Amino acid sequence: MSSTSGIASDFVAASKSAVVSAGGVQVTTFTELVDEVTLHFQIIRLAKQIYVWIGSDSAKLGNLYAAAPTRPNNTVSATSILGGTSDNTGSGIARRLVLNTGLNIIVACNIPKNNPMLEANAEKKLIEKLITMGYSRPKSRFPGPELPSA
Repeated sequence: MSSTSGIASDFVAASKSAVVSAGGVQVTTFTELVDEVTLHFQIIRLAKQIYVWIGSDSAKLGNLYAAAPTRPNNTVSATSILGGTSDNTGSGIARRLVLNTGLNIIVACNIPKNNPMLEANAEKKLIEKLITMGYSRPKSRFPGPELPSA
């Protein structure tokens, strides 16, 4: 009986977070309770980009956005690939992920609309996970004159 409960607890732990690597592709999935909504995350790490899916109550793809660093000004360009441009729930997430990682980002977002706090908290959980996975780059200082110290 104790072995059965051990197996069940292993299954519950595995369903909350899982990592699979093969051929240079790393797939990470995890589930978080955010603002009383269960959100599912999937991160697929490819050679020079990250694909992220965030979903709530269904396994639908949702709107799909792409963002990438652009030169020479070190800015970020983002665009909608699938879905309407009126709902940019994932566009801001994709843009900020590029700023945090320096990589090309694809974001599919299927979370409840008209809930900016849920979106912000989902992004926070995602960035926390990316940092623990080592995907965040250090904050760069902007070139410019030093401020005199007091």
